[in-house]
Amino acid sequence: MASKKLFFLALLVALLSNTGNAARHLLDTPAAPTTPNIPNIPTIPTIPTIPTIPTIPTIPTIPTTQIPPLPSLPKPTIPGLVIPTMPTATLPPIPSIPLPTMPTIPKSLPPLPSFPNVIPNIPTIPGFKIPPLPFFSPPPATTSP
Repeated sequence: MASKKLFFLALLVALLSNTGNAARHLLDTPAAPTTPNIPNIPTIPTIPTIPTIPTIPTIPTIPTTQIPPLPSLPKPTIPGLVIPTMPTATLPPIPSIPLPTMPTIPKSLPPLPSFPNVIPNIPTIPGFKIPPLPFFSPPPATTSP
């Protein structure tokens, strides 16, 4: 966690020092020279106008010819086309069956089962001791001769 903070602090210092050096460099540079005057550009002559195209004469109309109508053919008739009627079927009435009663829904939910609030202890093995971790224990005292 501390290395991340140190990294971001070093990054911030590096960025700020670079921008400070860039600003100092820009302030130390001399002013840019003024641009020389550009001589006047000669004017371009105007484009000559395009001559107009003469109008096309109108096309003479072609006389239309009258085509006689086509003769209509007589429609054939089919003699004796009668659709027979189907006899209606009479069905007996459907017997009425009483509907079953709807089940009742309880107004509230049943209570949840209760869980024990106390966590049981881990059983210990007699005569067995976990050695301490060297990282958490202080270093052994050294005696100098």
